[in-house]
Amino acid sequence: MVIWLPILVLLAGGALGAALLRASWLRRDKAAPGLLAGGWAVLIGLTAAAAWLIGPVKGLAIALVAQGIGALCVVWQGRIRRKAARAREAETAPEPLEEPGRLWRGVLRTLLAGPLGMTAAMAVAFCVTVYMPGDPRTRIVTGGLLMPVLWGLAMTWTLADRRLLRATAVLVGTSLVGFGLAVLGGIVLGGTA
Repeated sequence: MVIWLPILVLLAGGALGAALLRASWLRRDKAAPGLLAGGWAVLIGLTAAAAWLIGPVKGLAIALVAQGIGALCVVWQGRIRRKAARAREAETAPEPLEEPGRLWRGVLRTLLAGPLGMTAAMAVAFCVTVYMPGDPRTRIVTGGLLMPVLWGLAMTWTLADRRLLRATAVLVGTSLVGFGLAVLGGIVLGGTA
């Protein structure tokens, strides 16, 4: 049985959270921590509420899909507005990544997006596998299926970010924290089992 009311609430919540995050991103020259915190609070809060009310597996799956669709609607709306604004202008502005490239930056981006992005994705997948409730076989399969998706997200973000030091710091930090938490969870949960 499909639960329509929570799905509609999650769709609206995903759109609201994405709109707040987008507004924060558009005001990046000014301080907008309230918009950023509000957007993440809406998205994470609704995901946690869905996991608690509907169930940890089914609620989490419905929340991620419904909020993702709501967020994509906000992204699509921004794309339509930007396309209309560019059509009105005689000259279009260049895309941020259309700047002339340097060979060393390309090689460094490739190394960051490839091996380091994979390491960060693997660390997060290990954390999900260790801490997710349920049967161990389901956790292993979920972590294995999640790893390429996370690697793709890490690669996309790394290749789109202009600041190589920030990308390096985030990927190294994610790898260290993820593997550290996974090892800690394995020791604690393995010792109590």
